[in-house]
Amino acid sequence: MKQGDFVWYELATTELDAAQRFYEHATAAWSIVPMDMPGMDYRIANVGGRGVGGLMPILPEMQGQSPSWRGYINVNDVDAMAVRVKGAGGAVHYGPDDIPEVGRFAVCADPQGAMFMIFKGSGEPPADLSPETPGAVGWHELYTSDWQAGWSFYSGLFGWEKAIAVDMGGGGTYQTFNINGVHAGGMMNLPGEPPAWLFYITVDDIKAAAKRITDSGAIILNGPMEVPGGSWIVQARDPQGAAFAISGPNKG
Repeated sequence: MKQGDFVWYELATTELDAAQRFYEHATAAWSIVPMDMPGMDYRIANVGGRGVGGLMPILPEMQGQSPSWRGYINVNDVDAMAVRVKGAGGAVHYGPDDIPEVGRFAVCADPQGAMFMIFKGSGEPPADLSPETPGAVGWHELYTSDWQAGWSFYSGLFGWEKAIAVDMGGGGTYQTFNINGVHAGGMMNLPGEPPAWLFYITVDDIKAAAKRITDSGAIILNGPMEVPGGSWIVQARDPQGAAFAISGPNKG
């Protein structure tokens, strides 16, 4: 793992047991198990024994927050990066603080208000997981009020590099980007919606996965739809209301 990589994804939700059942069935790739964390019911989503994310309840101090996914970005020094986040016009809402035997983190927001975490692990990093592996998060998408300002913020802090710019029509642009040489995400303006990151979980078959998520109570917002490169996507809300997405091949 290098500075700038997304290394963890975390769902804060209102119904933890229901969310666990949903994502295990929806992804057909996650095995979700409890983590020994005193004072908190925290659960780890594993792919082949490798942790990719966590599920937790919305805590009392988080009241008013809707169920949502957040991404953790790997950094070399959390405290130094927190200072840089604020200097670049972002905010640090919590921390830096330590998670015993796990690492150090801070809860941040970019200048437009999209939330993200910065993180440095305390132990050996896990083995890399290909974004094409079912259960991996293979794409990271920022919907914001000013993608160009967002781009300046994230690229300046984390060294991300522009890749393909897609003309969305009507003067809109979808700017894709590379993280440490890997084509990893995109960003675009979405007026009228709170800025937020959307994370795409890789699945083995988009139509089968779309059926699984709707059968389990999710609401599909968009798709299945083919995107440049031949992959297919679905954007949805889980039964508790958290936005998420899936991507993968269309096997018919």
